[in-house]
Amino acid sequence: MIPEERRVGPGAGEESTRLQAADSVRKGGDPLVQTQQGRLQSHRARVHQQISKELRMRAGAENLYRATSNTRVRETVALELSYVNSRLQLLKEELEELDCGGDADGPGSGGSAVPLIPLGLKETQELDWSAALRELISGHFGEDGTTYEAEIRELANLRQAVRTPGRSEAGLELLMSYYNQLCLLDARFVGPAGGLGLLFRWYDSLTGVPAQQRSLAFEKGSVLFNIGALHTQIGARQDRTCPGGASCAAEAFQRAAGAFSLLREKFSHAPSPDMSPASLCVLEQLMTAQAQECVFEGLSLPAPAAPHDCLAQLRLAQEAAQVAAEYEQVRRAMAQPPVRDYVPFAWTALVMVKAEHFRALAHFHAAMALCGGPPAEAELLVPPDRPEPQRPAPALPREPEERRKLGKAHLRRAILGQEAALRLHAVGRALRRVDPLQAVLAQALRRSLAKYSELDLEDDFFEAPEAPDIQPKTYQRPEVRAPSFSQVEVADIFHRLGPLSVFSAKNRWRLVGPVHVTRGEGGFGFTLRGDAPVLIAAVIPGGRAAAAGLQEGDYIVAVDGQPCRWWKHAEVVARLKGVGEEGVNLQVASLLPSAEPPGTGDRRPALRGLLRSQERGWEPAPARASPRPLLGWSRKARRGKPGGRLSPAPQP
Repeated sequence: MIPEERRVGPGAGEESTRLQAADSVRKGGDPLVQTQQGRLQSHRARVHQQISKELRMRAGAENLYRATSNTRVRETVALELSYVNSRLQLLKEELEELDCGGDADGPGSGGSAVPLIPLGLKETQELDWSAALRELISGHFGEDGTTYEAEIRELANLRQAVRTPGRSEAGLELLMSYYNQLCLLDARFVGPAGGLGLLFRWYDSLTGVPAQQRSLAFEKGSVLFNIGALHTQIGARQDRTCPGGASCAAEAFQRAAGAFSLLREKFSHAPSPDMSPASLCVLEQLMTAQAQECVFEGLSLPAPAAPHDCLAQLRLAQEAAQVAAEYEQVRRAMAQPPVRDYVPFAWTALVMVKAEHFRALAHFHAAMALCGGPPAEAELLVPPDRPEPQRPAPALPREPEERRKLGKAHLRRAILGQEAALRLHAVGRALRRVDPLQAVLAQALRRSLAKYSELDLEDDFFEAPEAPDIQPKTYQRPEVRAPSFSQVEVADIFHRLGPLSVFSAKNRWRLVGPVHVTRGEGGFGFTLRGDAPVLIAAVIPGGRAAAAGLQEGDYIVAVDGQPCRWWKHAEVVARLKGVGEEGVNLQVASLLPSAEPPGTGDRRPALRGLLRSQERGWEPAPARASPRPLLGWSRKARRGKPGGRLSPAPQP
């Protein structure tokens, strides 16, 4: 028998690995499937297939929703769209967690934290800016729209990136950057006569029903809604079992409430139900309540002396009662029409569960304060028969036996409340693979029962007193924080069109020139004022400028063919001082009255209106009311500093 020759050397290991892989393939098993990366990739592929399927179903349902006029059919299709939208949100969350390398439950689902309610992002369809912007740039601004293809492509790429922002600070910055660009677009391209003429289509965040409107304000409002929704997702993913995570979650929900509050104040008559004033009011209250819950969780984290600190337990009881009161207010708001038919039942059930849960926690911490340490003075208890909250609360009992009996009464109310929370949760429980809320409620009930058994004596035949309610009070009330758009600096994509104070759809002008002006004995015969662009503030009668046709109120936009719309006053003066006897060619823009079309009419000076336009800042002016407003954006004009300096034309 001849022994088999084996390869020995540096390539022996590689050859062995190759042979093993080939043998596995022959046996029908792919070695990549056995690795973690292969399993994740297979999972991603399945999720992508399911998302594609749901998108096809949504497209078909959307076409049917638009085509039919039957009310019952539209209601049925709207219900199906809500189901598809919910499935899409879950699939996208699962895909995001796979891309981040996390588990299916997310980082904020571990530990003993109660789950929070995040809000899904509004989705939109692709939008072609090219035709509308090219036509507006050519028709209104008098420039070749095809030379702005790079700017239009940059805007389209930014909007495409905004459709799928990451659940992080970078995603928030991306959304706010696009929002700031929309404000600049609004100030430049939206005039009194109308907007861009584009049809903006967005899907409802909760129902998935499409809504569309030919208004840039609808685009801005939808992006602002997504900023608030993204804050809720970031807050819900925080690890609230540590002080830093609870603080970050509270801040995220405060900023979400601020975004929805700003949206409710600025927009009206939104075509989408999730942006209606009633829905935004409920969302603002819900996010404020969740921020208050995060504050309580940060205060109730385990501390060495916390279980025996009477004052700390009393404050926790009041904080828990405050959270319960916040959720009770949210529950009442959700029960009002028309929101009650729009808010998901799972939200309503979870809010009811949390109200009962935190009310029971308030009684538990009150019992811990009564039975776990020395007496402490605090206005904590509110008797059930006390009609006026202004009356002072009774002092806590001093005798140990009385404190034990009152603590036992509070534990009884805590047990009853936690049992009620478990029953409500069983009715409205979401069918999820992991149910952390069930574990939290069961753990709280077991803890209360254990403490009650410690206080329950065998010879205790006296009837326990009725435990009073806990007075809600917080020492860290969350504040509604509006998004800080000013912290995200952006450059105007259409900067080349010129300063917004003059070159916008709100103004009408006519380009004149090039006009050839020579230097005379008294200079060019005009006086300059202001920066970017420089204004001809006065023209000397009989001078060279007047003879060339320049008039008071013209803006200098080019000097010898070089654009100077963004030049400072000193730059234009220095350039004119260097002009020789041959003269200079100037191109000017002459603003026209609003009723006069561009390129026609006389050249009447409008210095007063020009100066007012130049002094106006970057904020858009108030929009004129249309006969039938669909969606209004409230804008306040902001006055800037005076227009600049008066300087005569350079002397020879």
